[in-house]
Amino acid sequence: MSDNAASGTIAFLGLGHMGGPMAANLIKAGHSVVGFDPVPAAVEAAKAHGVPMAASAAEAVTGAAVVLTMLPSGQHVLDAYRGVDGTPGLLSVAAPDTMFLDCSTINVDEAREAAAIALDAGHRSVDAPVSGGVVGAEAGTLTFMVGALPADFDTVKPVLELMGKRVVHCGDHGAGQAAKVCNNMILGVSMIAVSEAFVLGEKLGLTHQALFDVAANASGQCWALTTNCPVPGPVPNSPANRDYQPGFAGALMAKDLRLALNALESTGVAARLGPLASEIYDEFAASGGAGRDFSGIITDIRDKSAT
Repeated sequence: MSDNAASGTIAFLGLGHMGGPMAANLIKAGHSVVGFDPVPAAVEAAKAHGVPMAASAAEAVTGAAVVLTMLPSGQHVLDAYRGVDGTPGLLSVAAPDTMFLDCSTINVDEAREAAAIALDAGHRSVDAPVSGGVVGAEAGTLTFMVGALPADFDTVKPVLELMGKRVVHCGDHGAGQAAKVCNNMILGVSMIAVSEAFVLGEKLGLTHQALFDVAANASGQCWALTTNCPVPGPVPNSPANRDYQPGFAGALMAKDLRLALNALESTGVAARLGPLASEIYDEFAASGGAGRDFSGIITDIRDKSAT
């Protein structure tokens, strides 16, 4: 393939809360995009933002320079690449040497498998999971963590820069997913710690603002505190000020921590906080927090605390 990813047609598969705005930003930047999603509501939302739609994934991929996937799981990505239940696989439909750019958040091992089968089929492969949530997708301020060969990174970087403000080459295939899973394990653990500290502060008679003013300017400073503060007031734009509307939903944090847990188990890392955070967010998501911002974990901690 000639390196025409920055100008050729992009098949965008997966137009949900993240994918839809990302595709719309590509179109606003002048890109030729053809979308597909099996969910009618996602299709209608994408159409409303000017995204042309194909009748099938295979139709969208035909003739595309880049196949960008934003799918719920690694199995969805592998099934789409290979084909399932008589549906042709995208790898077999795409023109030779097509760039397969997966922005889903999946297991590191699945990302490496997807890259291997894409390369075996005569294509190119990049994994580029994102950070920044729906707000970042809409504003075009996402961070992309990229696993790719250097030449392939150079090819996709101009495309990614149209959807994000930071594009980081993390290493070879799977490295983007590795960076994402490590980052979100830090985030999940730190949000639990920040939330526990605020509940403890309440019990000890501290105001939220007093604790924030100290910790935000001391060794407790972190993103979970200063940007996504789990109590209303100190950070006016945090989800706590809008009754924990996401943001980054609890169900997504639970998913990402399960991916971290899988990686910990497969590598034999002697971690304790990562697995515990996964357990805590699984319980939070299952008990009503799935659709709330992940900072809403503070309400669960507060509810379970002794009066």
